Amino acid sequence: MKMDPQTFRLTDSGNFGRNMLIMGVLGLVISFVGYVINQEQFFFSYLVAFAFWTTLGLGALFFLMLHHLTGAVWSVVLRRIIESLASSLPVMLVLFIPILLGMHSLYHWSHADVVASDPVLSQKAGYLNMTFFTIRTVVYFGIWFLLGLGLYKASRNQDGGHTDAIQARMRKLSAGGMILYAFSVSFAAFDWLMSLDPHWFSTIFGVYIFSGGFLIFLSFIVVFTTWLRQNGVLAGVITIEHNHDLGRLLFAFTVWWAYIAGSQYFLIWYGNLPEETHWFLDRWTGSWKPWSLFIITAHFAIPFFVLVFRASKRNAKILLSIAVLYFVMHWADLYWVVMPTLHKSGVKLSWMDLTTWLGVGGIFLSIFWRRYSAAPLIPVGDPNLQKSMDVVHL
Repeated sequence: MKMDPQTFRLTDSGNFGRNMLIMGVLGLVISFVGYVINQEQFFFSYLVAFAFWTTLGLGALFFLMLHHLTGAVWSVVLRRIIESLASSLPVMLVLFIPILLGMHSLYHWSHADVVASDPVLSQKAGYLNMTFFTIRTVVYFGIWFLLGLGLYKASRNQDGGHTDAIQARMRKLSAGGMILYAFSVSFAAFDWLMSLDPHWFSTIFGVYIFSGGFLIFLSFIVVFTTWLRQNGVLAGVITIEHNHDLGRLLFAFTVWWAYIAGSQYFLIWYGNLPEETHWFLDRWTGSWKPWSLFIITAHFAIPFFVLVFRASKRNAKILLSIAVLYFVMHWADLYWVVMPTLHKSGVKLSWMDLTTWLGVGGIFLSIFWRRYSAAPLIPVGDPNLQKSMDVVHL
Protein backbone atom coordinates (compact mmCIF):
# COMPACT_ATOMS: atom_id res chain seq x y z
CA MET A 1 0.00 0.00 0.00
CA LYS A 2 1.45 3.35 -1.08
CA MET A 3 0.29 6.95 -0.76
CA ASP A 4 1.24 10.04 -2.75
CA PRO A 5 2.41 12.50 -0.03
CA GLN A 6 1.39 15.49 -2.16
CA THR A 7 -2.22 14.54 -2.95
CA PHE A 8 -2.76 12.10 -0.05
CA ARG A 9 -4.23 9.62 -2.51
CA LEU A 10 -3.37 5.96 -2.58
CA THR A 11 -1.26 5.00 -5.57
CA ASP A 12 -1.46 1.36 -4.49
CA SER A 13 -4.54 0.45 -2.45
CA GLY A 14 -3.27 -3.01 -1.54
CA ASN A 15 -5.46 -6.02 -0.96
CA PHE A 16 -7.57 -4.89 1.98
CA GLY A 17 -10.77 -4.30 0.02
CA ARG A 18 -10.46 -7.52 -1.95
CA ASN A 19 -9.68 -9.54 1.18
CA MET A 20 -12.66 -8.09 3.01
CA LEU A 21 -14.96 -8.88 0.10
CA ILE A 22 -13.69 -12.47 -0.07
CA MET A 23 -14.12 -12.82 3.68
CA GLY A 24 -17.64 -11.42 3.48
CA VAL A 25 -18.77 -13.66 0.63
CA LEU A 26 -17.25 -16.79 2.18
CA GLY A 27 -18.70 -15.93 5.59
CA LEU A 28 -22.20 -15.53 4.18
CA VAL A 29 -21.95 -18.68 2.02
CA ILE A 30 -20.83 -20.78 4.99
CA SER A 31 -23.55 -19.17 7.11
CA PHE A 32 -26.12 -20.23 4.52
CA VAL A 33 -25.08 -23.82 5.20
CA GLY A 34 -25.93 -23.09 8.83
CA TYR A 35 -29.29 -21.76 7.73
CA VAL A 36 -30.05 -25.11 6.11
CA ILE A 37 -29.02 -26.94 9.29
CA ASN A 38 -30.62 -24.69 11.93
CA GLN A 39 -32.70 -21.74 10.74
CA GLU A 40 -33.43 -20.26 14.15
CA GLN A 41 -29.78 -20.19 15.18
CA PHE A 42 -28.83 -18.64 11.85
CA PHE A 43 -31.32 -15.79 12.12
CA PHE A 44 -30.39 -14.94 15.72
CA SER A 45 -26.65 -15.08 14.98
CA TYR A 46 -27.20 -12.96 11.90
CA LEU A 47 -29.16 -10.36 13.88
CA VAL A 48 -26.26 -9.97 16.35
CA ALA A 49 -23.79 -9.55 13.48
CA PHE A 50 -26.05 -7.10 11.66
CA ALA A 51 -26.54 -5.00 14.81
CA PHE A 52 -22.78 -4.95 15.47
CA TRP A 53 -21.76 -3.56 12.09
CA THR A 54 -24.75 -1.23 11.76
CA THR A 55 -24.03 0.37 15.12
CA LEU A 56 -20.42 0.90 14.00
CA GLY A 57 -21.65 2.92 11.02
CA LEU A 58 -24.16 4.78 13.17
CA GLY A 59 -21.44 5.69 15.66
CA ALA A 60 -19.48 7.20 12.77
CA LEU A 61 -22.49 9.17 11.54
CA PHE A 62 -23.06 10.64 15.00
CA PHE A 63 -19.43 11.68 15.38
CA LEU A 64 -19.36 13.20 11.89
CA MET A 65 -22.36 15.43 12.63
CA LEU A 66 -20.94 16.30 16.06
CA HIS A 67 -17.65 17.26 14.42
CA HIS A 68 -19.38 19.74 12.10
CA LEU A 69 -21.65 21.16 14.79
CA THR A 70 -18.83 21.84 17.25
CA GLY A 71 -16.29 22.97 14.66
CA ALA A 72 -13.75 20.53 16.10
CA VAL A 73 -10.20 20.93 14.83
CA TRP A 74 -8.33 17.90 16.20
CA SER A 75 -10.55 15.39 14.37
CA VAL A 76 -10.21 16.93 10.88
CA VAL A 77 -7.49 14.43 9.91
CA LEU A 78 -9.84 11.57 10.84
CA ARG A 79 -12.84 12.97 9.01
CA ARG A 80 -12.46 11.10 5.71
CA ILE A 81 -12.36 7.76 7.54
CA ILE A 82 -15.48 8.73 9.46
CA GLU A 83 -17.28 9.96 6.33
CA SER A 84 -16.48 6.72 4.51
CA LEU A 85 -17.89 4.65 7.37
CA ALA A 86 -21.06 6.73 7.66
CA SER A 87 -21.72 6.78 3.92
CA SER A 88 -21.35 2.98 3.73
CA LEU A 89 -24.46 2.48 5.89
CA PRO A 90 -26.86 2.01 2.92
CA VAL A 91 -25.35 -1.42 2.18
CA MET A 92 -26.78 -2.56 5.51
CA LEU A 93 -30.30 -2.11 4.09
CA VAL A 94 -29.50 -4.84 1.58
CA LEU A 95 -28.02 -6.95 4.36
CA PHE A 96 -31.25 -6.47 6.32
CA ILE A 97 -33.12 -8.71 3.88
CA PRO A 98 -32.30 -11.97 5.77
CA ILE A 99 -33.82 -10.44 8.91
CA LEU A 100 -37.05 -9.70 7.02
CA LEU A 101 -37.04 -13.29 5.75
CA GLY A 102 -36.51 -14.58 9.28
CA MET A 103 -39.07 -12.44 11.09
CA HIS A 104 -41.22 -15.40 12.08
CA SER A 105 -38.21 -17.02 13.72
CA LEU A 106 -37.04 -13.84 15.45
CA TYR A 107 -40.17 -11.97 16.48
CA HIS A 108 -43.10 -13.88 17.89
CA TRP A 109 -45.30 -10.79 17.50
CA SER A 110 -45.12 -11.49 13.74
CA HIS A 111 -47.44 -14.50 14.22
CA ALA A 112 -51.10 -13.51 13.89
CA ASP A 113 -52.35 -16.34 16.10
CA VAL A 114 -49.96 -15.37 18.91
CA VAL A 115 -51.08 -11.73 18.75
CA ALA A 116 -54.75 -12.71 18.75
CA SER A 117 -54.33 -14.74 21.94
CA ASP A 118 -52.20 -12.17 23.79
CA PRO A 119 -53.96 -9.02 25.07
CA VAL A 120 -50.70 -7.10 25.42
CA LEU A 121 -49.60 -7.82 21.85
CA SER A 122 -53.09 -7.11 20.58
CA GLN A 123 -52.79 -3.58 21.96
CA LYS A 124 -49.41 -3.16 20.24
CA ALA A 125 -50.47 -4.63 16.90
CA GLY A 126 -50.91 -1.21 15.31
CA TYR A 127 -47.16 -0.65 15.73
CA LEU A 128 -45.73 -4.18 15.84
CA ASN A 129 -46.77 -5.60 12.50
CA MET A 130 -44.64 -6.76 9.60
CA THR A 131 -45.72 -4.08 7.13
CA PHE A 132 -45.13 -1.11 9.42
CA PHE A 133 -41.90 -2.71 10.70
CA THR A 134 -40.56 -2.90 7.13
CA ILE A 135 -41.65 0.66 6.30
CA ARG A 136 -39.94 2.02 9.41
CA THR A 137 -36.72 0.21 8.56
CA VAL A 138 -36.68 1.72 5.07
CA VAL A 139 -37.30 5.18 6.59
CA TYR A 140 -34.41 4.73 9.06
CA PHE A 141 -32.00 3.80 6.32
CA GLY A 142 -33.34 6.59 4.12
CA ILE A 143 -32.46 9.13 6.83
CA TRP A 144 -29.00 7.67 7.36
CA PHE A 145 -28.39 7.48 3.61
CA LEU A 146 -29.26 11.14 3.05
CA LEU A 147 -27.17 12.31 6.01
CA GLY A 148 -24.11 10.15 5.35
CA LEU A 149 -24.00 10.63 1.60
CA GLY A 150 -24.86 14.33 1.85
CA LEU A 151 -21.98 15.04 4.21
CA TYR A 152 -19.59 12.86 2.20
CA LYS A 153 -20.42 14.63 -1.08
CA ALA A 154 -20.08 18.06 0.52
CA SER A 155 -16.69 17.03 1.87
CA ARG A 156 -15.53 15.84 -1.54
CA ASN A 157 -16.67 19.15 -3.02
CA GLN A 158 -14.58 20.89 -0.39
CA ASP A 159 -11.53 18.97 -1.63
CA GLY A 160 -11.79 20.99 -4.83
CA GLY A 161 -11.72 24.27 -2.94
CA HIS A 162 -13.11 25.44 0.38
CA THR A 163 -16.01 27.88 0.50
CA ASP A 164 -18.04 29.15 3.42
CA ALA A 165 -21.16 27.87 1.66
CA ILE A 166 -19.92 24.28 1.76
CA GLN A 167 -19.03 24.61 5.44
CA ALA A 168 -22.45 26.09 6.20
CA ARG A 169 -24.20 23.31 4.29
CA MET A 170 -22.41 20.61 6.29
CA ARG A 171 -23.26 22.35 9.53
CA LYS A 172 -26.94 22.87 8.65
CA LEU A 173 -27.28 19.27 7.51
CA SER A 174 -25.72 18.11 10.76
CA ALA A 175 -28.00 20.32 12.88
CA GLY A 176 -31.23 18.97 11.47
CA GLY A 177 -29.72 15.53 11.01
CA MET A 178 -28.84 15.16 14.67
CA ILE A 179 -32.51 15.34 15.63
CA LEU A 180 -33.52 12.81 12.96
CA TYR A 181 -30.60 10.64 14.02
CA ALA A 182 -31.68 10.55 17.66
CA PHE A 183 -35.21 9.42 16.83
CA SER A 184 -34.25 6.96 14.10
CA VAL A 185 -31.52 5.21 16.12
CA SER A 186 -33.75 4.90 19.18
CA PHE A 187 -36.68 3.47 17.25
CA ALA A 188 -34.43 1.16 15.23
CA ALA A 189 -33.11 -0.26 18.52
CA PHE A 190 -36.69 -0.67 19.76
CA ASP A 191 -37.76 -2.42 16.56
CA TRP A 192 -34.84 -4.71 15.84
CA LEU A 193 -33.70 -5.63 19.35
CA MET A 194 -36.14 -4.64 22.09
CA SER A 195 -39.14 -6.14 20.28
CA LEU A 196 -37.54 -9.58 20.50
CA ASP A 197 -39.34 -9.55 23.85
CA PRO A 198 -42.38 -7.36 23.10
CA HIS A 199 -43.70 -7.59 26.66
CA TRP A 200 -40.65 -5.74 27.97
CA PHE A 201 -39.81 -2.10 27.42
CA SER A 202 -37.22 0.48 28.40
CA THR A 203 -37.35 4.11 27.33
CA ILE A 204 -33.54 4.40 27.40
CA PHE A 205 -32.83 1.20 25.51
CA GLY A 206 -32.07 3.16 22.33
CA VAL A 207 -29.48 5.28 24.17
CA TYR A 208 -27.96 2.09 25.55
CA ILE A 209 -27.49 0.61 22.08
CA PHE A 210 -26.18 3.93 20.75
CA SER A 211 -23.60 4.10 23.55
CA GLY A 212 -22.16 0.71 22.68
CA GLY A 213 -22.12 1.62 19.00
CA PHE A 214 -20.21 4.84 19.63
CA LEU A 215 -17.60 2.98 21.67
CA ILE A 216 -17.07 0.43 18.91
CA PHE A 217 -16.75 3.26 16.37
CA LEU A 218 -14.01 4.92 18.44
CA SER A 219 -12.32 1.54 18.81
CA PHE A 220 -12.44 0.98 15.06
CA ILE A 221 -10.74 4.33 14.44
CA VAL A 222 -7.96 3.37 16.86
CA VAL A 223 -7.44 -0.02 15.21
CA PHE A 224 -7.72 1.25 11.64
CA THR A 225 -5.40 4.25 12.06
CA THR A 226 -2.86 2.03 13.82
CA TRP A 227 -2.96 -0.33 10.84
CA LEU A 228 -2.56 2.58 8.41
CA ARG A 229 0.49 3.91 10.23
CA GLN A 230 2.04 0.44 10.38
CA ASN A 231 1.71 0.33 6.58
CA GLY A 232 3.41 3.71 6.20
CA VAL A 233 0.20 5.64 5.42
CA LEU A 234 -0.58 8.92 7.23
CA ALA A 235 2.16 8.12 9.75
CA GLY A 236 3.08 11.78 10.21
CA VAL A 237 -0.49 13.01 9.93
CA ILE A 238 -2.38 10.96 12.50
CA THR A 239 -0.21 11.10 15.61
CA ILE A 240 -0.14 10.15 19.26
CA GLU A 241 -1.97 13.41 19.97
CA HIS A 242 -5.00 12.16 18.06
CA ASN A 243 -4.74 8.86 19.93
CA HIS A 244 -4.86 10.86 23.13
CA ASP A 245 -8.13 12.48 22.09
CA LEU A 246 -9.60 9.15 21.02
CA GLY A 247 -8.55 7.70 24.37
CA ARG A 248 -10.28 10.51 26.23
CA LEU A 249 -13.48 9.89 24.30
CA LEU A 250 -13.22 6.16 24.93
CA PHE A 251 -12.87 6.84 28.64
CA ALA A 252 -15.78 9.30 28.69
CA PHE A 253 -18.12 6.99 26.84
CA THR A 254 -17.04 4.01 28.93
CA VAL A 255 -18.49 5.90 31.88
CA TRP A 256 -21.52 6.99 29.82
CA TRP A 257 -22.26 3.41 28.73
CA ALA A 258 -22.02 2.23 32.34
CA TYR A 259 -24.27 5.07 33.51
CA ILE A 260 -26.98 4.22 30.96
CA ALA A 261 -26.71 0.47 31.55
CA GLY A 262 -26.80 0.96 35.30
CA SER A 263 -29.70 3.41 35.14
CA GLN A 264 -31.73 0.99 33.04
CA TYR A 265 -31.06 -1.83 35.49
CA PHE A 266 -31.59 0.03 38.77
CA LEU A 267 -34.76 1.81 37.68
CA ILE A 268 -36.29 -1.57 36.86
CA TRP A 269 -34.82 -3.21 39.97
CA TYR A 270 -36.29 -0.81 42.51
CA GLY A 271 -39.56 -0.53 40.55
CA ASN A 272 -39.84 -4.32 40.95
CA LEU A 273 -42.63 -4.75 38.39
CA PRO A 274 -42.88 -8.32 37.03
CA GLU A 275 -43.48 -7.14 33.46
CA GLU A 276 -40.10 -5.31 33.59
CA THR A 277 -37.87 -7.42 35.84
CA HIS A 278 -38.26 -10.64 33.84
CA TRP A 279 -35.90 -9.33 31.14
CA PHE A 280 -33.00 -9.08 33.57
CA LEU A 281 -33.99 -12.27 35.38
CA ASP A 282 -33.68 -14.11 32.05
CA ARG A 283 -30.10 -12.85 31.87
CA TRP A 284 -29.35 -14.06 35.40
CA THR A 285 -30.29 -17.67 34.63
CA GLY A 286 -27.76 -20.47 34.22
CA SER A 287 -24.59 -19.49 32.39
CA TRP A 288 -26.10 -16.10 31.51
CA LYS A 289 -25.15 -15.03 35.05
CA PRO A 290 -21.34 -15.26 34.54
CA TRP A 291 -21.80 -13.77 31.07
CA SER A 292 -23.51 -10.75 32.66
CA LEU A 293 -20.69 -10.40 35.20
CA PHE A 294 -18.16 -10.72 32.39
CA ILE A 295 -19.79 -7.78 30.57
CA ILE A 296 -19.72 -5.61 33.68
CA THR A 297 -16.06 -6.38 34.26
CA ALA A 298 -14.64 -6.24 30.73
CA HIS A 299 -16.97 -3.63 29.22
CA PHE A 300 -16.61 -1.18 32.09
CA ALA A 301 -14.25 -1.97 34.96
CA ILE A 302 -11.13 -2.93 32.98
CA PRO A 303 -11.31 -0.09 30.40
CA PHE A 304 -12.16 2.41 33.14
CA PHE A 305 -9.18 1.61 35.36
CA VAL A 306 -6.82 1.47 32.37
CA LEU A 307 -7.95 4.64 30.58
CA VAL A 308 -8.23 6.75 33.72
CA PHE A 309 -4.48 7.40 33.42
CA ARG A 310 -3.17 9.95 30.91
CA ALA A 311 -0.20 7.76 30.01
CA SER A 312 -2.50 4.94 28.91
CA LYS A 313 -4.23 7.18 26.40
CA ARG A 314 -0.87 8.09 24.88
CA ASN A 315 0.47 4.54 24.77
CA ALA A 316 -0.34 3.09 21.34
CA LYS A 317 -0.16 -0.54 22.44
CA ILE A 318 -2.38 -0.06 25.49
CA LEU A 319 -4.95 1.96 23.56
CA LEU A 320 -4.98 -0.64 20.78
CA SER A 321 -5.51 -3.42 23.34
CA ILE A 322 -8.49 -1.60 24.84
CA ALA A 323 -9.92 -1.00 21.36
CA VAL A 324 -9.67 -4.70 20.51
CA LEU A 325 -11.26 -5.53 23.87
CA TYR A 326 -14.20 -3.31 22.94
CA PHE A 327 -14.66 -5.20 19.69
CA VAL A 328 -15.13 -8.36 21.72
CA MET A 329 -17.28 -6.72 24.36
CA HIS A 330 -19.66 -4.93 22.00
CA TRP A 331 -20.38 -8.25 20.34
CA ALA A 332 -20.75 -9.90 23.75
CA ASP A 333 -23.15 -7.16 24.84
CA LEU A 334 -25.34 -7.51 21.73
CA TYR A 335 -25.24 -11.30 22.13
CA TRP A 336 -26.46 -10.80 25.73
CA VAL A 337 -29.31 -8.61 24.45
CA VAL A 338 -30.42 -10.97 21.67
CA MET A 339 -29.66 -14.59 22.52
CA PRO A 340 -31.59 -15.19 25.77
CA THR A 341 -34.70 -15.01 23.57
CA LEU A 342 -33.49 -18.19 21.84
CA HIS A 343 -31.35 -19.88 24.51
CA LYS A 344 -33.24 -19.28 27.73
CA SER A 345 -31.34 -21.74 29.92
CA GLY A 346 -27.84 -20.41 29.24
CA VAL A 347 -25.18 -19.39 26.75
CA LYS A 348 -24.86 -21.66 23.71
CA LEU A 349 -22.24 -20.36 21.32
CA SER A 350 -22.47 -21.44 17.68
CA TRP A 351 -20.00 -21.36 14.79
CA MET A 352 -22.62 -19.28 12.98
CA ASP A 353 -21.99 -16.48 15.46
CA LEU A 354 -18.54 -16.16 13.91
CA THR A 355 -19.37 -16.77 10.25
CA THR A 356 -22.24 -14.27 10.18
CA TRP A 357 -20.05 -11.66 11.90
CA LEU A 358 -17.30 -12.18 9.35
CA GLY A 359 -19.78 -12.28 6.47
CA VAL A 360 -21.64 -9.07 7.29
CA GLY A 361 -18.44 -7.32 8.41
CA GLY A 362 -16.54 -8.30 5.29
CA ILE A 363 -19.19 -6.83 2.99
CA PHE A 364 -19.48 -3.64 5.05
CA LEU A 365 -15.71 -3.09 5.26
CA SER A 366 -15.21 -3.77 1.55
CA ILE A 367 -17.71 -1.00 0.74
CA PHE A 368 -16.04 1.27 3.29
CA TRP A 369 -12.61 0.68 1.80
CA ARG A 370 -13.81 1.24 -1.74
CA ARG A 371 -15.21 4.63 -0.75
CA TYR A 372 -12.23 5.58 1.42
CA SER A 373 -9.52 4.59 -1.08
CA ALA A 374 -11.25 6.40 -3.97
CA ALA A 375 -10.61 9.85 -2.47
CA PRO A 376 -7.82 11.74 -0.72
CA LEU A 377 -7.32 10.01 2.65
CA ILE A 378 -7.78 13.30 4.50
CA PRO A 379 -10.04 16.28 3.68
CA VAL A 380 -7.42 18.30 1.81
CA GLY A 381 -9.73 21.28 1.34
CA ASP A 382 -10.53 21.81 5.02
CA PRO A 383 -9.04 25.12 6.24
CA ASN A 384 -8.28 23.57 9.65
CA LEU A 385 -6.36 20.61 8.27
CA GLN A 386 -2.90 21.90 9.16
CA LYS A 387 -4.04 22.87 12.66
CA SER A 388 -5.38 19.36 13.10
CA MET A 389 -2.10 17.82 11.97
CA ASP A 390 -0.16 20.08 14.38
CA VAL A 391 -2.39 19.57 17.43
CA VAL A 392 -0.44 19.08 20.65
CA HIS A 393 -1.69 18.28 24.17
CA LEU A 394 0.52 19.65 26.91
